[in-house]
Amino acid sequence: MRDLDETDLEILELLLSDSRRPWSEIAEVVGLSPPAVSDRVKRLQEIGVIQRFTVDVDRTQLHEGVPILVNFTVRPEKFESVRKTLLEAEAVEYVFTTAEHDLLCYALVVDGDVPTWLAEILDVRSIENYDVQLLTGIKWTPTLGETKFALTCAECGNTVTREGTAARIGDELYQFCCPSCEARFEEQYERMEEEATG
Repeated sequence: MRDLDETDLEILELLLSDSRRPWSEIAEVVGLSPPAVSDRVKRLQEIGVIQRFTVDVDRTQLHEGVPILVNFTVRPEKFESVRKTLLEAEAVEYVFTTAEHDLLCYALVVDGDVPTWLAEILDVRSIENYDVQLLTGIKWTPTLGETKFALTCAECGNTVTREGTAARIGDELYQFCCPSCEARFEEQYERMEEEATG
């Protein structure tokens, strides 16, 4: 299996800045042919580094709403249900979870009436406290920085190196650090499939 390299990172950086950039333009920057760039992007998709191509929409241009950042302190037993509700709420653009087990969300709230909005989407008894900050601007600037590729073995969790393998098992593509891990994983998968159908 080919290791992921600096060229792959450079391609990712170019796609982060404009995911509609033509392969020919990327090829010129990284010193490859357009088909070689296409092959690398396809491989990055297959191994899950690129999960999807999307459009970053500025929703403030599409409908009215006051941009806010809300920091929630949630009752521990309600954490997952509140998080799920926020993820599904139409006004919410981003949901963040902190190491202290707080939830933050960025949302566009009509008329800026946060208490009414929260009462409509959440059981407020699930929340111990919340703090609202009015935002005057937001800019998303994704970067890879000093990122290094670190694929992990689906069987043992070790880093996948040049000796690693990849296999499509079921509908998923899995990475393995060695052929024996691949064989063990496939054996367990087949056993679980048999138990599920038998």
